[in-house]
Amino acid sequence: MGEKKFINLVDTTLRDGSHAVSHEYDVKQVKAIISGLDKAGVRYIELSHGDGLAGSSYNYGWSKTSEEELLKAASDVIENGKLTVLLLPGIGTVEDLKMACNYGAKVVRVATHVTEADISEQHIGMAKKLGMMAVGFLMMTHMVPVEKVVEQAKLLESYGADYVNIADSAGAMLPEQVTDRISAVVDALNVPVGFHAHNNLTLATANSLSAIKAGATFIDGACRGLGAGAGNAQIEVLAGLLQKLGYKTGVDFYKIMDVAEDVVEPIMKRPQVVCNAPLMLGYSGVYSSFLLHTYNAAKRFNLDPRDILVELGKRKMVGGQEDMIIDVAYELSKNRG
Repeated sequence: MGEKKFINLVDTTLRDGSHAVSHEYDVKQVKAIISGLDKAGVRYIELSHGDGLAGSSYNYGWSKTSEEELLKAASDVIENGKLTVLLLPGIGTVEDLKMACNYGAKVVRVATHVTEADISEQHIGMAKKLGMMAVGFLMMTHMVPVEKVVEQAKLLESYGADYVNIADSAGAMLPEQVTDRISAVVDALNVPVGFHAHNNLTLATANSLSAIKAGATFIDGACRGLGAGAGNAQIEVLAGLLQKLGYKTGVDFYKIMDVAEDVVEPIMKRPQVVCNAPLMLGYSGVYSSFLLHTYNAAKRFNLDPRDILVELGKRKMVGGQEDMIIDVAYELSKNRG
């Protein structure tokens, strides 16, 4: 057997994890997490509102601290890793991207629904003009056939993406589904491929490993799995597992364990466990960031949140339609008298 590929671990604690702490990160917390991850050897550390740059809003949840302040704080302490941001076209703009670049962001991941890669072209192009690394990020990839994922991934490559990330945004995929998608995209592209998992069916680590075996070389994870729904793959677990399997990541296993336990865990509002609501996200195939919005709607209309999630899944709701959750809850409530 040949030498195993280097696996780039991308930390999303300060971006996807923002959902799990109601977007309440402050400057002190960001500095502590960024510094710890940087010293542990994590090469890519993502920071922005859970829904990307400019996500702070009534629709997606207000941030406690502005992105400018948090990015500046991160830039002050990061030394070796690359400060990374997420941008969803339609929420974030090229002006937001320029702001992030001015505050030290070196990488942008431009995220779209799996059928809408074409709306990312100008943002990827601007990132390249700014000298940033640009990543194409396809969300909710469980919703379409493999061929559609490949088609959209090839568009991202044609726009100049340095790598293409495939996301199981609802935590709905099984390992064999991940294998099918990642292997097909790896075969079709000339740039690296990454994978972003959610743990709503307890499969985030297994799915990440399937992605690696299928050829992915960029893998997302978060300390203690902090993220929307039941969270992401646990990055400290990934670091240990990959080391045990003989992969190189450049991440110090002990140090990242310490960051997770000593720095991130005290900030968490609750453990990232697969309780009923996130389990229903995976079961129904619903976008993981819908969870808190669904709970609020269920309380407002005296409904079982599981019923709302099933209905959202039937309607194939996608990221960016959070405002529709209230409408769905209202309809269910009205139909039940």
